[in-house]
Amino acid sequence: MHTGLFEQVTIRTGLFVGLLLTLAACSSTSSTRSTATSAVTNPNAGRYSIQQDRAPTRQMDIASIPEVIPEPVVRTMAGNRSPYSVLGQTYYVLPSEEGYRANGVASWYGEKFHGHRTSNGEIFDMYLASAAHKSLPIPSFLRVTNLDNNRSIIVRVNDRGPFHGDRLIDLSYAAAVKLGYADRGTARVQLEAVLPDATLERPDLRIASAAPRTIASSNSQYLQVGAFSELTSARNLIAQLQELTPHPVFIRTIQTDANAVLHRVRIGPLQDAGEIRRLTQSVVAANLGSPYTVTE
Repeated sequence: MHTGLFEQVTIRTGLFVGLLLTLAACSSTSSTRSTATSAVTNPNAGRYSIQQDRAPTRQMDIASIPEVIPEPVVRTMAGNRSPYSVLGQTYYVLPSEEGYRANGVASWYGEKFHGHRTSNGEIFDMYLASAAHKSLPIPSFLRVTNLDNNRSIIVRVNDRGPFHGDRLIDLSYAAAVKLGYADRGTARVQLEAVLPDATLERPDLRIASAAPRTIASSNSQYLQVGAFSELTSARNLIAQLQELTPHPVFIRTIQTDANAVLHRVRIGPLQDAGEIRRLTQSVVAANLGSPYTVTE
């Protein structure tokens, strides 16, 4: 009788142990699947040693940040695959940056990503003026203007993002410093694509066109309102701008390296930052363009 009871206890104990082992195996499998799923939905999981992005620990000298000079680029499929998906959203890369203009919110990224590869394989350097954009072909160049203080710089677009919130562009920390919003985190900006061959002005090919003598001084600031391949379009814009401002409005015509003629409509020279801001607002309100500051 004691033997039968012992056998029953042994059988029940074995079943209980087996059940525990089965539950442990299921738990292990579930944990493994959870980890795998996390890796699929977040391909950068574990990639960065810093969890929260931050500014560099050392002070940055704004004068040490090199200017970006647009130059002809060679594009590959690296970073330009289209369409692509991130966090369940699908994005399309533009076939060309030509004519791209947009206003929106800019943020910045820094030390967390410093030294890591960008979408096209370049190494991100937070001390250089670069940017991440969701749809522009990379690499490409953008003029970015802070609409709150009218500061303007050119950046090299070599990465994808930002993919959260309503942000239009992520700038490197250095670019945010130059634009004066690094301490605030975000800024309202205006973006305008810069084509490399249209930025390399050749004085020997420059065509004088209705430029007042008063603009001959060096290091003067101007508002560039538009650039046209058709001279008629440039003249039509001038006629409308002359109703908004007493300042000279003129056309700066250049021959690009691609042997195309470009007619740039500019206002100036302008000396006062407040006047530049007010005039910019007037042009935008009149729906005549999105002007930005140039110096020559």
